[in-house]
Amino acid sequence: MSEDFPILVTRCIAGNQPAIGELVNQFRGQVFGLCYRMLGQREDAEDATQETFVRVVNNLHRWDPTRAFEPWLLTIAGNRCRTRLAKRKRRPTVLTLDYPVPDATVEKRKAELLAEEVSLGLVGIRDEYRKAFLLFHQKEMSYLEIAEVMEVPLGTVKTWVHRARRELINRLRKRGVLGEGSTGQKI
Repeated sequence: MSEDFPILVTRCIAGNQPAIGELVNQFRGQVFGLCYRMLGQREDAEDATQETFVRVVNNLHRWDPTRAFEPWLLTIAGNRCRTRLAKRKRRPTVLTLDYPVPDATVEKRKAELLAEEVSLGLVGIRDEYRKAFLLFHQKEMSYLEIAEVMEVPLGTVKTWVHRARRELINRLRKRGVLGEGSTGQKI
């Protein structure tokens, strides 16, 4: 990193497009390489690389100049990739069914009832646990993003989300929504 790097960052924060282009060009290869290794697909890696730099430029004012820039940048890239991988896992797989498909309105109503039960289950949970849980599951924010928003350490966010899940599962079991043997892993 050159001595001019802090000046480059200052110009980027001010919205100087050539400076932003220079920053992107300086780190594009490393970010793309990490994204490609994590995602295994060129198109997804290109998208994650672009998302990373958008996020970096929008949050450059939060970077602590007393710390190394590259680990901060690569952490953001890793989080973008993990978010994409999580979304991939949530995509429904296409199956060919040899039996009748259930009525969509019945399935929709079941989903609505489950959503209501989850909302009721979250009511009595500690505020910070509930907020971290909702940011993670509804807003699909990464743990690092939640830590920044809530201004707490990363480990604290992970603990809060875990505790919210555990409390929610216990509450849903007590209400008879989940069976005793259910781990509630889809929550």
